[in-house]
Amino acid sequence: MAVSEADLALGNGTARGDATAVKPVSDTGGGRLRIEPVVTRRQRVEFIEMAQRVYARDPFWVRPLLFERLQHLDPRKNPFFAHAEVAYWVAKRYGVPVGRISAQVNHAHLSRHGDATGHFGFLEAEDSDEVFAALLETAEAWLRERGMRRVVGPFSLSINDESGLLVSGFTSPPFFMMGHARPYYGARVEAQGYVKAKDLIAYAYDTAAEPDPSLAALVERTARKHDIRFRGPDMKRYGDEVRTIFSIFNDAWADNWGFVPFTAEELDHVAASLRPLLRADDVAFAEMNGEPVAMAVSFSNVNEAIADLRGRLLPLNWAKLLWRLKVRGTKTARLPLMGVRRRYHGGALSAALAIGVIDRLRVAHSRRGTVHGELSWILEDNRPTRRIIEMYGAKAYKTYRLYAKDL
Repeated sequence: MAVSEADLALGNGTARGDATAVKPVSDTGGGRLRIEPVVTRRQRVEFIEMAQRVYARDPFWVRPLLFERLQHLDPRKNPFFAHAEVAYWVAKRYGVPVGRISAQVNHAHLSRHGDATGHFGFLEAEDSDEVFAALLETAEAWLRERGMRRVVGPFSLSINDESGLLVSGFTSPPFFMMGHARPYYGARVEAQGYVKAKDLIAYAYDTAAEPDPSLAALVERTARKHDIRFRGPDMKRYGDEVRTIFSIFNDAWADNWGFVPFTAEELDHVAASLRPLLRADDVAFAEMNGEPVAMAVSFSNVNEAIADLRGRLLPLNWAKLLWRLKVRGTKTARLPLMGVRRRYHGGALSAALAIGVIDRLRVAHSRRGTVHGELSWILEDNRPTRRIIEMYGAKAYKTYRLYAKDL
């Protein structure tokens, strides 16, 4: 289906909202609006599913699994809430949901950065400046009441979850744990005084394409010189291997903009969540003299497998999903994590380590029928990593923008 980005600019209506209470406001032609806090499970379901209204005519949006999103928002299931305060709201006109937003005070972020910055996330709305104003003003007032002097987003819920607002690359489906948006979202957010804080880049690559022979020669030459060995994980030591992955990740990314390391509880949560998705050849390590110094993690693109499940696993969709992921496999895969320990950053050694772990995963996915991959996301100004990825033949094809505003 050929669909232009202009064809996706749908939606209508106008609204305004109050930042602290559930109050109707004046009817401005689009109908009376209420900003309602989300408290109960039923309201959380409504919060999650209101996005269907926004994307009803978008052929590229992938409806998320309801049970997974409910667990993500559940303080009893998600360890993020141990160090964060979160609130959610739904905007309704005459009882019909027309938008949603969250606001977060992430104390782990504040402890690391000390910048009095809060976050917003889960932003979805019809095409109306007044609806966007109502939602953003509500989140801003809540953050201001908690001492925040700046707001950055969207993060749903943190920088280690879905991050950024899609501002280019609307005419292809999002990969798993990456967001989607309508083309009008960016302009509506900017109309409320938000400015670009940082862009996050997603790269596409062809798993069947062999890298330039010079790169393979670089990896081989460097491996001999530095006693580098590439290996997969020992799944019998899954817990230890996951801790190694995040030890490298937390070190490799420590100097990056906005970085917040995973806590021990979050690490355990991620390990348990990824276990059903990961195969042994979805992870690659590089070791120097027996020490793990680089890693890369990939997994089958769950969004491809759930695209027609309408957000539900019952009664029989769970069996379809299991078969698609474990038996048939997917044609697409995402590589969300790659890192080289900081003391090896820069120069040919860093490039060889990164290319070596990425190519090990490319070969594994190609053998099992994966056709396309996504490397995401990369900070726009992380030129060393971007150069390595581009040397490998990957192409930037989506941009996710983080916005900021002083409170």
